[in-house]
Amino acid sequence: MTNIHRLHELRAQLSSVIVGQNELLDRLVIAVLAGGHVLLEGPPGLAKTTIVHALATGLDARFQRIQFTPDLMPGDLTGSEIYESGNGTFRFVEGPLFNEILLADEINRAPPKVQSALLEAMAEHQITVGGKTRSLPDLFMVLATQNPLEQSGTYRLPEAQLDRFLFQIILDYPSLEEEIKISRLARKAHEGHVEESVTAALKPNEILSLRQQVNDVFIEETLERFVVELVVATRNLSRHLPEWSDMIQIGASPRASISLLRASMARAFLDDRDYVLPEDVVALAPDVLRHRLVLDFSAQAEGVSVDDIISALLKTIKAP
Repeated sequence: MTNIHRLHELRAQLSSVIVGQNELLDRLVIAVLAGGHVLLEGPPGLAKTTIVHALATGLDARFQRIQFTPDLMPGDLTGSEIYESGNGTFRFVEGPLFNEILLADEINRAPPKVQSALLEAMAEHQITVGGKTRSLPDLFMVLATQNPLEQSGTYRLPEAQLDRFLFQIILDYPSLEEEIKISRLARKAHEGHVEESVTAALKPNEILSLRQQVNDVFIEETLERFVVELVVATRNLSRHLPEWSDMIQIGASPRASISLLRASMARAFLDDRDYVLPEDVVALAPDVLRHRLVLDFSAQAEGVSVDDIISALLKTIKAP
């Protein structure tokens, strides 16, 4: 079985244990292919931890979950040097960041010092402790969660850190039928009668090989121009949406163009195509852009959301 077929097997396995959330599962597999980090936002009880753990199992990847709290310290993520009195030397003890998949639960509860340590890991795939830089695993992926309903005791994530996430995915409650199925699966698990489970469909080195193949996916020049125009438009709304021209404080950076193109290439590859279609870009644009835009108070006052602006731009700037 080729690696791309095993990638489809991974997607099927995730669907067998996670009810609904099909778009989320697609985005996670795309993020794995594109080599990007993912920010999951949704209320408690939507199986975010289960999803990430299932993904790590399917990739045969080392997995660690960290509960972010206000008293978390940078060393709790990076690790620290321990003094050994027997030989008078320091020994470095690796922290959770040295795993291949890291679940940062309620990431916005940790203070800025912790976010700075995580930013270096996300941006450079390395950490610096005691003046020495140490590389992280080649397959290093942060999947972070935050609860939009609880703002007390939270910190706003820095724009530079948000920009390092490939996707921000908004999770919603399941439908009635999906919730009934979830309830039945939970009862089976409680009774010890779980029929489906995730097994290792791919290994980290195979994922790295697939990422190299994604580089060969073709992007037509007019489509590339469309992506860049869309991102630039978020920094100059007056040209395309003059009635909303003062509603964005900060638009998307050039990294957003790179991220949207890379994610679109991964989506095409997952769909067994060697070329990107406009629908790849249109489908992924909201998840790539929404966390990179900072709204002005006037937008909040008028009830205009980031997704409203992205949707309007997609209608105004025509795809080739």
